[in-house]
Amino acid sequence: MLFVSVVAQAEGLADSYGKDSLAVSNTAAKKGWWHEKSDYTTTFRPKQLIAPAALFTVGALGIGENAPLNKLDLKVREKALQIRGNCPMHFDDYLQYLPTAMYLGLSALPTKSKHTFPEKVCVAAVTFIAETALVNGLKYTIREQRPNFAEHNSFPSGHTTTAFAGAELVRTEYGWAYGIPAYVIATGVGFMRLYNDRHWITDTIGGAAVGILSARIGYWMLPLSRKLFNLKSSSAVAVAPVYYSEFKAAGASCAICF
Repeated sequence: MLFVSVVAQAEGLADSYGKDSLAVSNTAAKKGWWHEKSDYTTTFRPKQLIAPAALFTVGALGIGENAPLNKLDLKVREKALQIRGNCPMHFDDYLQYLPTAMYLGLSALPTKSKHTFPEKVCVAAVTFIAETALVNGLKYTIREQRPNFAEHNSFPSGHTTTAFAGAELVRTEYGWAYGIPAYVIATGVGFMRLYNDRHWITDTIGGAAVGILSARIGYWMLPLSRKLFNLKSSSAVAVAPVYYSEFKAAGASCAICF
């Protein structure tokens, strides 16, 4: 009798589980393919807008000669010029891409990530498209003058946008263990824009906001990328160093299976 009772309970649990699974499947079918191809990182949540909205608000308070944060912009510029002296450096032109390179490059290492390499390529591509559209739209609509009086396209900082977009991609994909170094690099890029007298500090804060938002857009649009390119849930990436003795040159070969 005890055995029969246990079996009956097991069958009941199985039936219940099957009904629950069927209900989930029906719910997903009702919501369509977008819901089916979504995961936690691609789901829009209002709280994700808090950080970029707050940063953008602070950055916007520096727009214009009579802006509330105009004095802060001038003081920070003065300090940055004192630090720079007669030694300008422009490695920020390249450093801005390092966080995104980390985001894609970590795929070649045994590092735990949330998505496959092809998915990350799609996220990075959509992020780049979003940041380009947002930055250029804002630059040529607001037409804020640069601190060196060179042009009227200062707000927001494009270099800082690119750096913070990459940092947010790294944080989302790999967590804060890798996200903190990426954000340190992004902050360094923002500082170098002040150091080289190319932007006000509020420009860099606004750029950080646009960068973070662009990265979120990249992930929000991943279900569409999965649908368009029929991306699978698994892939393999192999990277091997290559040396050409004849030309005395080194390189790397990469193979991607998806």
